[in-house]
Amino acid sequence: MINISKLYCGLAGQSDKLRYSRDDTAGPVVVFNCTNRCNLRCLHCYSFSDSTCTESQLTTADAKRLLEQLAEINCPVVLFSGGEPCLREDLFELLTEARRLNLRAVLSTNGTLIDSAVATKLADVGVSYVGVSIDGPEDFHDEFRKVKGCFKAAVTGIRNCQAVGLRTGLRFTITKANGQYVPFIFELAAEINVRRVCFYHLIRSGRAAELTEPATVEQTRAAVDLIIEKTAEAVKAGAVDEVLTVDNHADGPYLLMKLQQLDAAGFEDAKKLLLANGGNKVGEKIAAVGPDGSVYADQFWRNYTLGNIKDKTFSDIWYNANEPVLAKLRNKTGFAAEKCTRCKWFDYCKGNYRFSGSDAAEEDWQLEPGCYLTDEEIRT
Repeated sequence: MINISKLYCGLAGQSDKLRYSRDDTAGPVVVFNCTNRCNLRCLHCYSFSDSTCTESQLTTADAKRLLEQLAEINCPVVLFSGGEPCLREDLFELLTEARRLNLRAVLSTNGTLIDSAVATKLADVGVSYVGVSIDGPEDFHDEFRKVKGCFKAAVTGIRNCQAVGLRTGLRFTITKANGQYVPFIFELAAEINVRRVCFYHLIRSGRAAELTEPATVEQTRAAVDLIIEKTAEAVKAGAVDEVLTVDNHADGPYLLMKLQQLDAAGFEDAKKLLLANGGNKVGEKIAAVGPDGSVYADQFWRNYTLGNIKDKTFSDIWYNANEPVLAKLRNKTGFAAEKCTRCKWFDYCKGNYRFSGSDAAEEDWQLEPGCYLTDEEIRT
């Protein structure tokens, strides 16, 4: 994650300690895709989740054992996601177990199933944050997610969370179809008093690989420019606590160049923070576990399984020194795209190197999402 509000505006955020800490004793942040079932059919879904999904999922006992294993490796955050996590029947039992284990639990949801009773239960079991996905204005959002009325239901879900004191945020994925709606997201956040916004770059996996086009280079740069501009305005107005971009670490160098061009006083501080953050941490400080217990380098790597927690412990899978894909992800300086190895910003970014098929042969790795910096901008 690139903290725009912190790096560009100097605004301290609640996640600073986690993001810029050099604590080597902490395990990875883990996305637990606890179910593949979903009540929506979003075009940019990184799986193929919908109401008809029948993929087996961990039993309650197996899921609790997973949480115990995550607590043992000092996992700082478990993000319950899906599909739609509110469709998992034992969700509150698992959240209660996470609280017992002193695991910080957060929820990534489409928001449509969070009525007042669900919001109260989420607060009661200690969920610390609820992120709700919005793709643009009402008509666009409903069409993009293929269910009429889901925008209003999502906003209602946010309001229900706020009514019981749950911290909430908006999540927006940038695609070719909706990059122009960045200002709308800031307007919506201000209207409903949401103070944290995360902008995700599209990764072409799952249904997104077939149905959603990523933003072009020009569109990506325009969207990031809008995010920076609107963040500065929102910080000045006291309207936000955190604005972040996710999944394209070229955002860090791009932001540094903006600060450098402005001769801004925060340029050197931003450089230090990005170095402390360490660039792309997929396969190092970010992990994912699928509904059936399969472990992945992150939630978008459904194409390559590192192992399954029903066969081995999470620790044995994650710290396996002989796992070839993890070895490459943890040695990006020695294994990276050519564009990255000749980039003067590489230490601040570490590239978005991944492969989309089942074969991890070197020729199958690529920048995904693609780097949008020009050759002139990366030249050493």
